[in-house]
Amino acid sequence: MAGAGTPSNSFLRLRKKIERAAGEAIADYRMIDDGDVVMVCVSGGKDSFTLLSTLLALRERAPVNFRVIAMNLDQRQPGFPADVLPRYFETIGVEYRIVTEDTYAIVRDKIPAGKTTCSLCSRLRRGIIYRTASELGATRIALGHHRDDMLETLFLNMFFGGRIKAMPPKLMSDDGRHIVIRPLAYCPERLIARYAVAMGYPIIPCNLCGSQPNAQRQQVKAMLAGWEREFPGRIESLSTAMKNVVPSHLGDRSLFDFARLASAVSPVEGDIACDPPVMSSDDACASSGQITSHRLLRHDFGEPCDH
Repeated sequence: MAGAGTPSNSFLRLRKKIERAAGEAIADYRMIDDGDVVMVCVSGGKDSFTLLSTLLALRERAPVNFRVIAMNLDQRQPGFPADVLPRYFETIGVEYRIVTEDTYAIVRDKIPAGKTTCSLCSRLRRGIIYRTASELGATRIALGHHRDDMLETLFLNMFFGGRIKAMPPKLMSDDGRHIVIRPLAYCPERLIARYAVAMGYPIIPCNLCGSQPNAQRQQVKAMLAGWEREFPGRIESLSTAMKNVVPSHLGDRSLFDFARLASAVSPVEGDIACDPPVMSSDDACASSGQITSHRLLRHDFGEPCDH
């Protein structure tokens, strides 16, 4: 934490919110099991620094034992301070691996000036990350994407890709060899930004994507920021909506068999296309006999008891 002395109450509350949100996401999606080796991808940005700190803190009181290894990909960007992250990792006493690959030159060679570099850059990074995870024996790959990243991706896919698709909190790689997790899936970016300042992380800017103000993601980010200012609660509602999908009320025939619905129905009063009853998360857990373990895991991976 930046500065000296006893942490302020506001800082402690902020840390508690982030750790609670991360603990709930880990428990809800069973991101980490006993004996897992979690490779945390640390880019040098606020999100990945916060992810690493949070996982190290949660490990101390988690109901399962897991190992954390920090990993950084040095993409050979001009001026990249290669000594910053190794020094930071050694200061906090975490295992780490630095991988050096000149993806910067590849991206600059393949992408015309002024065009968005994100797509190619992310594909190159993904291959190197998967390879490194295999070398380290990592059973989980943890990425620092937060709630706002996931919402931005949802709207990017709807506006520009014609798909309802976001970043999942947990996924399996196409070859079935790797599990990717996003423990900050429930964390708002504004809390992470405040936390990074309070912690005094040695932030390293990304000159590849950070210098592209006209990128589509920046446009969507600005739209969501405007909604958050003008319509308090809208972003929280959108985030909740991604966990409450009703396939029968959309139009994807691969998710719901519309063709097999009866062509004629008995007359009933009111709207025959009525909505199904809403089931709370606790009801859903109870119906599958999992509510006790579900609550216990969320508590143990979240904040410590106050009494």
